Amino acid sequence: QVQLVESGGGLVQAGGSLRLSCAASGRTFSSYAMGWFRQAPGKEREFVATISRSAGSTMYADSVKGRFTISRDNAKNTVYLQMNSLTPEDTAVYYCAAASFYGSVRPGNFGSWGQGTQVTVSS
Repeated sequence: QVQLVESGGGLVQAGGSLRLSCAASGRTFSSYAMGWFRQAPGKEREFVATISRSAGSTMYADSVKGRFTISRDNAKNTVYLQMNSLTPEDTAVYYCAAASFYGSVRPGNFGSWGQGTQVTVSS
């Protein structure tokens, strides 16, 4: 297991940008694929983006493709989510998560989760 702590959330106007960070503890960060998910009030947790161990591959939900960018720095044990052109529909609690393999978009395949960070986009 790896411990994850998200940061960088906040209140932003529509059209603005935020950069989320997720710091991982332990020396095995590079052995995990990482993902970002979000959950809006009254809705199920949904996939946002995922990145492979070496950062060579990424996948995005259609709703964020072209606006969000996931990246990682294995030397810093950190994964990032750069969010541009934000809309009120992006308002949610954002979670980072770790998986033992790359390629899944299902929350059930991610074994470690952070506590989440709130992102609120005003219109």
